[in-house]
Amino acid sequence: MKRVCDFFRKYSHIWLLSYFFIYIPWFCYLEKTVTRDYHLMHAPLDSLIPFNEYFIIPYLLWFAFVGVTLIYFLIKSKEDYYRMCTFLFSGMTISLIICTFFENGTNLRPILDPDKNIFTAAVAALYRTDTCTNVFPSIHVYNSIGTYIAIHKSPLFQGKTALKAGAAILTAAICLSTVFLKQHSVIDGVGAGIMAAMMYHLVYACSPVEEEKKIVEKILE
Repeated sequence: MKRVCDFFRKYSHIWLLSYFFIYIPWFCYLEKTVTRDYHLMHAPLDSLIPFNEYFIIPYLLWFAFVGVTLIYFLIKSKEDYYRMCTFLFSGMTISLIICTFFENGTNLRPILDPDKNIFTAAVAALYRTDTCTNVFPSIHVYNSIGTYIAIHKSPLFQGKTALKAGAAILTAAICLSTVFLKQHSVIDGVGAGIMAAMMYHLVYACSPVEEEKKIVEKILE
């Protein structure tokens, strides 16, 4: 018990994760109530993208990618942790607000044969646990981009080119997985990308820390 108390005293900023006590009930409420008469998200490009069950791998890696990065910053860098939380949680809240007032979903999911292989079975399980509603903008895409930005901008990863490249590749694979698994329309991904670009400008590009860095760089020049 003492170790637990010491941990929470040392990492008191963990309180920000209590946001999930707001997000999860709100999201579950939408999942139960948005079941019909919702706006279908569909673009012509969606029909040209084939279903590919192997993309379930990067899709599921999203949970580890976001979670591990968040915990790493929680322990290693309070500043990076606060900025990442601000980026992720702001976008997630905006997404919930959009889905509350603009009920949306897709009809892209194909009929699956769960016995085909382990990957198709995993996709079938995903379809059973996650509805095809509340998809715009895609949180999978938004949080993947946000996690990559947090890694790319952190001084802790300065000079670690290979790690940043790996994070970029994983981010791209996760984003692609949302459309190849027919979980999202291209529109959902584009919407998430636009929201991420706007939030990047607010959280990172215009932050006091970034301004201080620019001043220091000019002085050194």
